[in-house]
Amino acid sequence: MKNQYRVNEQIRVREVRIVGDDGSQVVPTRQALDMARQEGVDLVEISPNAQPPVCRLIDYSKFLYQQKKRQKEMKAKQVKVEVKEIRFGPQTDEHDYQFKLKHAQEFLQEGNKVRAYVFFRGRSILFKEQGEVLLLRFANDLEEYGKVEQMPALEGKKMFLYLAPKKAGVAKKSQQKLDREKREAEAKEATKAQKAVTKEENTATSAKVSSEPIANGMFANAKISKEALAKLKGENK
Repeated sequence: MKNQYRVNEQIRVREVRIVGDDGSQVVPTRQALDMARQEGVDLVEISPNAQPPVCRLIDYSKFLYQQKKRQKEMKAKQVKVEVKEIRFGPQTDEHDYQFKLKHAQEFLQEGNKVRAYVFFRGRSILFKEQGEVLLLRFANDLEEYGKVEQMPALEGKKMFLYLAPKKAGVAKKSQQKLDREKREAEAKEATKAQKAVTKEENTATSAKVSSEPIANGMFANAKISKEALAKLKGENK
């Protein structure tokens, strides 16, 4: 990346367009270099194919850091698409078919493509129509999850069907991350429950305090706890 952009004296065109937060302006390259020096930054060419080339006045190291950070964020948002294979025989039984159908649904929901094929061994190539019907049924049963990219086509001893997911996939979370999220959720629930218990205890204490009036003296009509009453009696002795 360091050699991807031309900087300062490497920019050898007559004029450039400088872009910034306050807009853009076309100036001679020599003037742009003077502006960069006055601001203590670099003249960085960010769009060499524009007419004139587009540049920014920015610290080159800071610019490279921003570009790397942006690329990292874009990469993190991308869902890796894989092609998962599902293999059938020309006479696949119903149980095996349903088992593979379930796997294909999971693959498509995760955002992966599916390449299903029927393998014809020896004279079973005579049943290629049967294999085609099987793949068409497979595509129809997966209509909710994927769309057909290529209809069944025979290539050598294999007949292929290609399916792509209808919706963008969700990256699988690692077991470690799932366990951590589970622990955090449990801790959150425990804290919530503890707060509820503490609130109930405080309410009960408050009710108890207010229900114990002092029987005589200046506090005859007041409501006070036993501890406070004992303290007051001790001070009066």
